Amino acid sequence: MFSSSQLVVGVDIGSHSVKVCQLKRADKAYSIVTLGSAILPEGAVDDGALNDPEIVASAISSLFKNLKIKKKKVGFSISGYSVIVKKVNLAVMGEKEMEDHIMTEAEQYIPFDIQDVYLDFQDLKTNKDGYERTDVMLVAAKKDIVDDYLKMLESIGLQATIVDVDGFALENTYEYNFPKTENVALIDIGASKMNINIISKGISVVARDIVVGSRQLTDRIMGQFDLDYEEAEALKLGSAPAGDKKKELQEIFRSVCTQWILEIKKAIDLYHSNFSDAPLTKLVLSGGGSKVAGLADFLTQETGIEVELFNPFANMKFSKRKIDPDYLKNIGPEMAIASGIAIRPSVI
Repeated sequence: MFSSSQLVVGVDIGSHSVKVCQLKRADKAYSIVTLGSAILPEGAVDDGALNDPEIVASAISSLFKNLKIKKKKVGFSISGYSVIVKKVNLAVMGEKEMEDHIMTEAEQYIPFDIQDVYLDFQDLKTNKDGYERTDVMLVAAKKDIVDDYLKMLESIGLQATIVDVDGFALENTYEYNFPKTENVALIDIGASKMNINIISKGISVVARDIVVGSRQLTDRIMGQFDLDYEEAEALKLGSAPAGDKKKELQEIFRSVCTQWILEIKKAIDLYHSNFSDAPLTKLVLSGGGSKVAGLADFLTQETGIEVELFNPFANMKFSKRKIDPDYLKNIGPEMAIASGIAIRPSVI
């Protein structure tokens, strides 16, 4: 088992906030050392790109200081236009041969200049007896975007030893908590993007980022009722009474959430067209947008599939003296990606 000192601190940098999670390993389980989040100004991060690295660096530095995190090795994840995840079907070959083939042929799979990206792959080993082809997951990330993150973290004394992809980080923490035998759709709804990762028997078979998010709802509510950001957020999450705004709010929710559900259905339909004999057992929601009032019920109604709000800490230990259980339950869905990074050991 990996020692606690080898685990990275998980840093999830979204367009709305930064989330930080530190875990430690004890026997076969993880326990929570500390966690927290900080709101970012609008526009500091947009579609995965750092527009204002100094502000983001300051937010992360303050979080580390407030949470008394001493570790310097961190991991972060990326999503959006700067990263391409694609599954390709190749002839079965050795790892070195496959690496050479992918590096030579990558441009036919990746819509970026190969010199401008960091490229990685994983053989999913889906070949069966008598069938000498296998599925391979390719990931390409734009060098300038990744380098901006590395430089920003380095400016505050942190060393990034893991660069992950949002959907795979989500998969990491889900598979720690639940068996790999299920067919599930992991759906992370952030402020400006939605990530969908469909897993069948422990293998990611559909992965996509979609540029829709919960900030759409907040903006519509602010505009409709001439409210400030905090008031609109409270209405969105159901923590403030709707009162005489109820009917108009329902129309806003139905309009925006229907757009989200159409995108989710497209991914589900794609999955079912390829895996008709392995129907999805449930949809698992995470991210700040997953807490939108009534969303889970609406999604169940529209898809006919059970919907569950994800708690990435369900099987992790923690000190109730140091971490308030109610706070942990409330922030859990937002911490799915950060915790998925935090369970990974440093590679350096």
